[in-house]
Amino acid sequence: MRVSHDWIQYKLLDTSNGDKFEDWNGHTLVRPDPQVVWKTPHRVNWDKANAIYYRSSEGGGSWNYNTQLPESWQMSYKNLTFKIKPTGFKHTGLFPEQAVNWDFMQNKIKKANRPISVLNMFAYTGGATLACAEVGANVCHVDASKGMVNWARENAKLSLLEDKPIRWIVDDCEKFVSREIRRDRKYDAIVMDPPSYGRGKNGEVWKLEDGIYDLINLCTGVLSDTPLFFIVNSYTTGLSPSVIAYIMEEVIVSKFGGKVSYDEIGLPVHNTNLILPCGSTAIWEKD
Repeated sequence: MRVSHDWIQYKLLDTSNGDKFEDWNGHTLVRPDPQVVWKTPHRVNWDKANAIYYRSSEGGGSWNYNTQLPESWQMSYKNLTFKIKPTGFKHTGLFPEQAVNWDFMQNKIKKANRPISVLNMFAYTGGATLACAEVGANVCHVDASKGMVNWARENAKLSLLEDKPIRWIVDDCEKFVSREIRRDRKYDAIVMDPPSYGRGKNGEVWKLEDGIYDLINLCTGVLSDTPLFFIVNSYTTGLSPSVIAYIMEEVIVSKFGGKVSYDEIGLPVHNTNLILPCGSTAIWEKD
């Protein structure tokens, strides 16, 4: 498993009975996590959590605040700073486990020793965008949610990266890539974190398991002649990293050579030797 070990302002304090207890730069939250199927005794006092998220039987959920929290606050990872804000869907605007991928991308871009353009799709609040921009890449940040793109721009400002060459695009990712192909625009690296499912404007349902092959295949049409890496993150329980890697072998390696690696990503649980699996990543990179 690839683990994000370098956080200072974030700690995963404990996990049990479907929940995780986290410290977000001094503010403690309890949130549900489907991976936590064990019912172990609490190792720390969960009663001191500032807020607890409860799922509703009708879908969604809500926060119960034990103490007053600011509407939002900041948290940093190395040189990057993010706005943290609990949302109605249990999220906070940041996935700390993705830091291991940010480090990988930065290392690859720095070692390339040439200008690198990155396409970040389903880019959310911009963790990967900022990581790549910080080390000199030109980044195209694409997400269908205007609110998330605005949040990412706030993070860029907090990280002192607002003047970096970043294109902020609010659009459907597949439609955007199709237009980029027609415009013959190319990228040296692609990062994507597609949702498990979604609904179109006319109510049509998109499931990652059904669409991931076509999505990856489509994106090869915007890879440059000298691509550097292609990263696919997934939080879909039924889609293993080896399945995504198989698709990459068939679609990307067959065209560009290189190699594919894949694994779960995770976070260390504080004061134990255990790792919480938090998703999976498959990576294609040029030899």
